[in-house]
Amino acid sequence: MNVVIIGCGAVGAAIAYELSLVKGLNITVFDKQPPAQASTGAALGVLMGIISHKIKGKAWRLRQTSIQRYESLIPELEELTNCKIPFNRQGILMLLTGNADASVADQEISHWEKLTEIRHNQGYQLEIWDTTKLQNLCPQVKDQNIISAIYSPQDRQLDPTALTLALVTAAQKNGVTFKFDVNVLGITPRQQLETTEGEIAADWFVIAAGLGSSPLAAQLNYPVDIRPVLGQALQLRLGYSLGNPDFQPVITGNDVHIVPVGNGDYWVGATVEFPTNGSHEIAPDTELLESVKQQAIAFCPDLANATTIRTWSGLRPRPEGRPAPIIEKLSGFSNVLLATGHYRNGILLAPATADAIREMIISN
Repeated sequence: MNVVIIGCGAVGAAIAYELSLVKGLNITVFDKQPPAQASTGAALGVLMGIISHKIKGKAWRLRQTSIQRYESLIPELEELTNCKIPFNRQGILMLLTGNADASVADQEISHWEKLTEIRHNQGYQLEIWDTTKLQNLCPQVKDQNIISAIYSPQDRQLDPTALTLALVTAAQKNGVTFKFDVNVLGITPRQQLETTEGEIAADWFVIAAGLGSSPLAAQLNYPVDIRPVLGQALQLRLGYSLGNPDFQPVITGNDVHIVPVGNGDYWVGATVEFPTNGSHEIAPDTELLESVKQQAIAFCPDLANATTIRTWSGLRPRPEGRPAPIIEKLSGFSNVLLATGHYRNGILLAPATADAIREMIISN
């Protein structure tokens, strides 16, 4: 059975790898550029699953599937490829900033207490830290506005590019063909993929092309409105570890992530920038990126001494008028699958998406 996957970010690569473990599939992946570009190359790889507010339904099931799969997937890929994938197992620490109204602050803590209980019943752990415990365990955090912190020891962070390249290498070892720098022009009525290298027949088509999914679906008379949201991030070089070198969780607060990446370097991000006037073009706002950096410094003042060694940006695919992500059969087609529109959770949900696509194919 021939399967064609369009798009080789983290999601497309994860689908290719999981399908490569199924016997009897001949898999080809197309992308107009090398792997791990676009939104994958811009991601910070913060896997906010257990600490998220999703507690039931599809949104939670996808997170739970991915959280579980990553624990086996990373060592599996490292053994297959002999490549190291940076994978931070020290959890995520979310800082809660204060409100002048004490009752509002109490309400927020109460909300987290309820989530902690739900997670405990689901077999997961969340901890609510007071400021004394926070100071003892993470002395680098010195913001007077912080009233409490939530620690999620079972959430993770990884390097999205290293992950995607490892998925590609592992899938290649399992017989998957990758064709990069090839433009996909469309899917013909004769069930063939039309590309700049010619046509290829397939039994299944998986569209995992992020923002590129919309024009492909439109050719098949199925409108999928996916719009870009720009994210900017930066890498700071401090030269030493913040706080305790042996305890380096991701620190997050007010939607700003401080991500330790080793050797005294930290990723900080990311902005959330929407297009204006109906345009799909978004010019990076340098002031917004600076405000993200200043928020990180407010949390961890030592970062004021760091040097910015690079900045980068990328467009995330956000579905308009419906929840992210879109994982389903294309309406009117029994063999065209959508795995796209993950917005800010492409890395987190890549394993669960691959699992869902695999089930759709093998169940048929």
